[in-house]
Amino acid sequence: MTRNLLYQSQRAMRERRENALRRGLVAIVDLGSSKITCLILAIDFALLRATRADGVGRLDGQAGLKVIGAATTRSRGIELGEIAAMEEVERGVRTVINAAQKMAEVRVDHVIACYSGGRPRSYGLLGEAEVEHGEVTEADIGEALAQGEVPDYGAGREVLHALPVNFTLDHRTGLTDPRGLTGARLSVDMHMMTVSAESIANMVQVFRRCDLELSGLVHSSYAAGLAAMTEDELELGGACIDLGGGSTGLSIFMKRQMIYADTVRLGGDHVTSDICHGLAVSNAVAERIKTFHGGLVATSRDDRDLIEVARDPNDHTPTRPTVSRAELIGVMRPRVEEILEAARDRLDAASFEHMPGRRIVLTGGGSLVPGLEEIAARILGRQVRLGRPLRIPGLPQAQTSAQFSAAVGLALHLAKPSDECWDFEVPADRYGTQRLRKAMRWFRENW
Repeated sequence: MTRNLLYQSQRAMRERRENALRRGLVAIVDLGSSKITCLILAIDFALLRATRADGVGRLDGQAGLKVIGAATTRSRGIELGEIAAMEEVERGVRTVINAAQKMAEVRVDHVIACYSGGRPRSYGLLGEAEVEHGEVTEADIGEALAQGEVPDYGAGREVLHALPVNFTLDHRTGLTDPRGLTGARLSVDMHMMTVSAESIANMVQVFRRCDLELSGLVHSSYAAGLAAMTEDELELGGACIDLGGGSTGLSIFMKRQMIYADTVRLGGDHVTSDICHGLAVSNAVAERIKTFHGGLVATSRDDRDLIEVARDPNDHTPTRPTVSRAELIGVMRPRVEEILEAARDRLDAASFEHMPGRRIVLTGGGSLVPGLEEIAARILGRQVRLGRPLRIPGLPQAQTSAQFSAAVGLALHLAKPSDECWDFEVPADRYGTQRLRKAMRWFRENW
């Protein structure tokens, strides 16, 4: 796919999303390695459009939507956040969509989806343009965006997000929306995130096989940050670490925009696998032991706290082997430390230490393990808190836990999406005349 075709396909997807919102019904689906979640939203388009125009905060931006159906099923056929077995994933999507539709007593045709695969990479671009009539218009923004040189990000990759994160008008920087302001020269710093083209094609294909129209695609690391981080963290600068089953997503936000994203291809499933091997139990038993008895910080009591281990589901002998909780912690902790150290390395590579806020939020199912906050604060060397998704109208209590942050964030993104480059009229024939700048360059020089 050429860049022009990509640009056109993103605009077409945006138009389908707007049409779905006007119809008043849309499904959001989070395709994870451990679970697939579906939320069906009833949309008051007039109210939603009014809150967007008012530019109000994230809480008020929920006024135009309500969850009327919700369902979750176990994920099969997804490995490391990517589709590995199409038929298995199709079966899971059909199951969760049908269950949510039954609860909502409606039928949906349009889906907004998120996923954690694709091996995301972040780039920073700078575009500059003269303001044609003295007052900044959308055409001026489009012209500035067109001047940002798209790097040669390699064959087999496509742009998933292209977010303007900072505008400078003459000598005034830190502007989030320059439209209507007076000036002579406009520059824009943009965060561009690419993923593997194959992962996008597989996502499109699985929903096509389910007779659903894919009207939007978002990366899970982006969506989880929107749900789990507070307004201050999004504004002043912070990072979200989404500890999922197959992978761990990272996203950095500044001025309410995502400015960096990456993925560690390790997650809770790897912890479960370590328990399988360490305790010689089945995967199902290991997952149950992790959920009910897992932890990361051992105490003297844990040496005496014994856990029964059923090595075989058909084992009905009166006595069963046991392990101490301290032994279980000893199996789990090294892998969790490895994940956090890899996340720390990626944050350091993104120059996260230069940010004023530097707050790190942990979310996702892996964040529920007791003791994680203490271990993460030591390894990451920064202030850490556990993040739970923001409540949205109609959201069932069962979907308010940390493992549903990406799904809830997807609903928030749908209610009030950030502008992306294809939301402006970018003259494609003039795409790419300025040089590429390093990711987060604008922040290091201007904040």
